[in-house]
Amino acid sequence: MSLTLSPPWLCFDLGARHRVLSWAPYRPGFVSAEQILWREVRNADLPEDLDAHAWLAGEVAALEGPEAVCFLTSRDIRAHHHRRIRVGGAEAEVVATVGLSNAERVGTRLDRSGTDWGTINVAVRLGGAFSDVALLEAMSIATQARTAAVMDHGAKLPTGIATGTGTDCVAVAARPGENADAGAYAGLHTEVGEAVGRATYDAVLAGAAEWQAYWQAHGRGFF
Repeated sequence: MSLTLSPPWLCFDLGARHRVLSWAPYRPGFVSAEQILWREVRNADLPEDLDAHAWLAGEVAALEGPEAVCFLTSRDIRAHHHRRIRVGGAEAEVVATVGLSNAERVGTRLDRSGTDWGTINVAVRLGGAFSDVALLEAMSIATQARTAAVMDHGAKLPTGIATGTGTDCVAVAARPGENADAGAYAGLHTEVGEAVGRATYDAVLAGAAEWQAYWQAHGRGFF
């Protein structure tokens, strides 16, 4: 794995072709990829009449690199957080960027028109080969860990404690495998599930704290 910062890009190179599951704006769903990318944007990059998906596809194509999955974020990508956790024979590696300016409490919605939008983007790489079913389980754990970290950080909204933002995205990657040697499961009772949860929680919590410190230093409240 290598992590390369070259604004407006952040590249998480997986080191080989992986099976990736995400709802990222570029190549969502189950795909094969060698990289997970972040593209930092500002409001001027995305006018209202722009086809953002087509624009992002063109930006990624211009890199002329390996196949990738790509997030969009307004967060300063220099403020990314990287964690690698090993539990027994299992390993999980997480890279996260965290912005909370459009935070929400699950099951409710606030009017976010006319405000700056942040997001939480989390990329998880599992060590070893895993089935698609295991990727689904790992996705659920990464999402739980993201939510737990945001809630423990304690951003208070009129609707309650924030659980995430309206534009969060998670991508989970592993070497493909459907044979007997591949990991068939990645639940909370497994070593890899523990590693995913802890790495994601730690990265998102650190990112939320850094986000809050930045805005408080600039004389603004959390939102």
